[in-house]
Amino acid sequence: MRKIVMMMSVSLDGYFEGPERQIDWHRVDDELHRHLNDHLRTAGAFLSGRTTYELMASVWPTADADPANTGPVAEFAGIWRDMPKIVFSRTLEEAGWNTTILREVVVEDMVALKSRPGGELVLGGAELAASFRRLDLIDEYRIYVHPVLIGRGRSAFPVTGRTSDLRLLENRSFGNGVVLLRYERTGAAAGR
Repeated sequence: MRKIVMMMSVSLDGYFEGPERQIDWHRVDDELHRHLNDHLRTAGAFLSGRTTYELMASVWPTADADPANTGPVAEFAGIWRDMPKIVFSRTLEEAGWNTTILREVVVEDMVALKSRPGGELVLGGAELAASFRRLDLIDEYRIYVHPVLIGRGRSAFPVTGRTSDLRLLENRSFGNGVVLLRYERTGAAAGR
């Protein structure tokens, strides 16, 4: 059974974006971008909420047409365009680039999706991840901690009222100071 993997970049003080939705503090260089591309190109689908989807759709469909974008940045444009995407939205009417719209996160539907063949299901977006966490659907967390304190913003892990036991699978540091912390869920629901 494939996994649902939450991938998130956070500041050292635990925020995924600043108070005005800023992410300009992310320290993504070629080394980190290549690492992300290597993982993401083997995924089975990207799962996101409307806001994350619209942000991605505003940049990646044509990012490789910009001569300023070369190397891993241009490569990711093709990965994003070609990857099956599921966007969870109650308001989005249509979406392009190999995207399916679902209105709700339904546990049974996600378990069925996990049982299909293919690569990992990569979950992005803090609000959607909070919904998946409340429903105990996240199998693995890949948290990229950036070497910056932003002081305020939106927490990567909003209050859910749920304790989740995790086991460290990997930690890795990159030349730019970013640290990957990779954990898997343990306990009774693991493997669902």
